[in-house]
Amino acid sequence: MLQVTNREIKTHNKAFSTERKKPRALYKGVIRKQGVKMIVVYGIKEKLNPIKARLSDVIHSCMQSVLGMPEDKRAHRFIPLVKEDFYYPGGRDDTYTVIEINMMAGRQVETQKTLIKTLFQEIERQLHILPLNIEITIKEQAPHQWGFRGMTGDEAKDLKYKVNV
Repeated sequence: MLQVTNREIKTHNKAFSTERKKPRALYKGVIRKQGVKMIVVYGIKEKLNPIKARLSDVIHSCMQSVLGMPEDKRAHRFIPLVKEDFYYPGGRDDTYTVIEINMMAGRQVETQKTLIKTLFQEIERQLHILPLNIEITIKEQAPHQWGFRGMTGDEAKDLKYKVNV
């Protein structure tokens, strides 16, 4: 069972405050932006914290190149865990990282597979984390199950990117 400490929840909530107005290339914490994808990354805090900004850049670059996401549509949450709260499969090491990608349904199977394979390749190339130590899941929800900017996803007619790719 995954347990998160009160300190981690407080840090997580602080990272999502509305005080931040503009994204930065390198940042501490998380930038909250509206869009049709939300990425949650879990890992052991001693390994995840030092690479959060670079990992966010790698993930977003892959989202841009494979899905055509605009630069300003980065929505990443990092959940650094203490080692005793993060169980992972045998044969992995402390760099084991779980990436959950939540997005509106509509991307083709081949597009999703390309995204996963591109993430494996670029994370290994740029951060030296072996694909064996990376787990990626894509969770799709119907557009009406997304809420942002005061509307549901099926009501948004002004997206600057395509969902059906």
